[in-house]
Amino acid sequence: MMMSALLSAALLLLLPGTLTLENKPVPIEVVVVNSLLSKPEVTYSTQGVYRGILLGAMRKLMESNASFKFTYTEDPNYGPYLESVNGVAGNDKEHTYWELLVKTTDGKIIRPDVGIGCYIPSANEKIILNFAKW
Repeated sequence: MMMSALLSAALLLLLPGTLTLENKPVPIEVVVVNSLLSKPEVTYSTQGVYRGILLGAMRKLMESNASFKFTYTEDPNYGPYLESVNGVAGNDKEHTYWELLVKTTDGKIIRPDVGIGCYIPSANEKIILNFAKW
């Protein structure tokens, strides 16, 4: 009896679409702000997947829109670190970096305590990539 229950559970895990969460697209906007270089704000629309990380949505945006580009490095302790957006890179000597902010659906602007590799956007949020000084 126990063996048949285990085999049934294993089979359910192997079937595509079984026991998965909703696979609905999650629409978000990515807003690039660079007031340090007096550049106009640029807004891009894209979609992530339900409970997907921001990095995945940003990759999808870069693949579908030639005017949006970004680079990042992988820190072994802290994960992905955003280096550049649309050809503009942070610089240690100039104390500049790309700050991640989020405008939630209720209008609040927050600074997530995680980065692009861990942040899970909610539908209709505005992800703000803000070129800033520290």
